[in-house]
Amino acid sequence: MGAAADMQHVDPMVPRLARVTANRNDAPGVQTLDLTLDDGPWDGFAPGQFNMLSVFGVGEVPISFSGDPADGTKIVHTVRSVGPVSQALTRLKKNQVLGLRGPYGAGWPIDEAKGRDVLVIAGGLGLAPVRPIIYRLLAERSSFGRVSLLYGTRNPSDILYEHELQSWRGRLDLDVDVTVDHAAPSWRGHVGVVTQLIGRAQFDPASAVAFVCGPEIMMRFCAGALLKAGVAAERIHVSMERNMKCGIGLCGHCQLGPTFICKDGPVFRYDEIGPLMAVKEL
Repeated sequence: MGAAADMQHVDPMVPRLARVTANRNDAPGVQTLDLTLDDGPWDGFAPGQFNMLSVFGVGEVPISFSGDPADGTKIVHTVRSVGPVSQALTRLKKNQVLGLRGPYGAGWPIDEAKGRDVLVIAGGLGLAPVRPIIYRLLAERSSFGRVSLLYGTRNPSDILYEHELQSWRGRLDLDVDVTVDHAAPSWRGHVGVVTQLIGRAQFDPASAVAFVCGPEIMMRFCAGALLKAGVAAERIHVSMERNMKCGIGLCGHCQLGPTFICKDGPVFRYDEIGPLMAVKEL
């Protein structure tokens, strides 16, 4: 049996060995890692899924995919240095080895958006998990109506994938609108929270589909603005990340009411997850 077949019989809590092929800076404290597997081919992922990445001797964290789902040559993760594990991940150099488990979770229901206008809304590092959506939409551009990317960060220096955003802005088939919370006089773009961009976007609320990712409070306010604009709750999708530890629904750390974020999500319809998000201390 080959290595890939052997992996089917391995304990799902045992990581595979992955190797760093590139590590580049995308914003202050944010690095994007390109990885390859040491033990066999990579079978791919669905936009919205995540891997559990581990630095041996330090720990393990869930990180969403941020690369092109059609590119099978590398596994791409964008990581912000906010704790011991993520800090260790961002410091990995080319050819260093880490542990990888996955892919896990439910992805964005992109096929359900075919024939409809699509809003992709991201806040801060939330652009990383929705980046694969943009790749998929552009690869099948004729299958969708208007496509808008609405992106907000705290300040201009926090903008991710800046060169790629500029390239996307130059396309005639993709509307890109970026805002910052605070800006110096040199900033020429919009200033304000990302929810303000929803009123500027061109879409048909009666049929549009929205994919939203960012801090939980930002997603709640975006969902509220979308509902007010006429987008149905069942066509609003959000990505949750709450205390995921095992990735397979065993440990219970990510339980939200009757739901396990790692197994049932991380992507949910807002009509399903919204009521749970509104419960304090849940």
